[in-house]
Amino acid sequence: MLKILKSIKSIFVHIRSSLKFIFLLIISTVIIVGIISLVYRPMYSVSLDGEFIGYTTNKSKLQKRINEYIENTDGNVAFIDVKSLPEYSLCLLKKEGQTNDDEIFERIKNSGTTYYEYYAIVEKSEEKYYVSTKKEAENIINKLKEKKSRNIDDLGYTKIHSTELKDFKDTESIITALYQKPKVVIASAYSTYSGEKIVSNATPVAQVLGIGLIKPVSGIITSRFGVRSSGNHKGLDIATSAGTTVAAAAGGKVIFSGWDSYGLGYCVKISHGNGVTTVYGHCSKLYVTSGQTVSAGEAIAAVGSTGNSTGPHLHLEIRVNGAPQNPQLYLYK
Repeated sequence: MLKILKSIKSIFVHIRSSLKFIFLLIISTVIIVGIISLVYRPMYSVSLDGEFIGYTTNKSKLQKRINEYIENTDGNVAFIDVKSLPEYSLCLLKKEGQTNDDEIFERIKNSGTTYYEYYAIVEKSEEKYYVSTKKEAENIINKLKEKKSRNIDDLGYTKIHSTELKDFKDTESIITALYQKPKVVIASAYSTYSGEKIVSNATPVAQVLGIGLIKPVSGIITSRFGVRSSGNHKGLDIATSAGTTVAAAAGGKVIFSGWDSYGLGYCVKISHGNGVTTVYGHCSKLYVTSGQTVSAGEAIAAVGSTGNSTGPHLHLEIRVNGAPQNPQLYLYK
């Protein structure tokens, strides 16, 4: 029994000695860590392709910043190609040691290549102008189609991927730069009405109005100037296919282009001087705007059936000092 008691006592002595040692070890460790922490701090050494480029205290924050840069697709950035990403190693650095997160980030940025996406307006496969979006490119081509630009068959757009970001132009300035007035050819074809031949390129004697006129369209006269069952007809109706180009009968200034509330639908009015005005009614499209100057034969509209109309035709009026004149005194004789 005595022997057993001695063994237990020996065990307790050993445990007490071990606890003292562990306690001293812990105290020593805390003191050492405290001393180290007063002089050093943990941080990360950063290297790129094996080359040391700096220190950071927060690798997660720095890497998040780099990832956001790489994944950025704002504006016209398509993607960013970074060939190498940084590597991090935990280390201790004296407290006076400086971190350089911004320099590291710039180093990563400079090692990458930015690819941009935008659209080029091309003419005969030659890049002429640049816009930011596909919608802008489509709008430019569609506007030029509506205006019947003479070079429309040579125009298009293409998507560009490049490391160079071009200067963008606004759509209106591009349309203005590319637009070419369509050549309106007044054909020498004949149409028949009650046995009469209508010569589409006939030009009246200029002295009658003080200006020369050409026919805005070729077609069949379906309603003449003067009294008819529905009232007094102030112009001449010339039937032709919907969409046919309407040419200005003479040069002048557009004084109205829009919707006529008196039954003519989409309508253009041109002042030619000498008190002479021509009116073009029931159009489907208008190619000119108020205040614009046009030349004889220039496309101003397209034949339609808008307003009070029963079919596609051009309603043509000639007014002298505001008074309607019979167009057949000067045209379509």
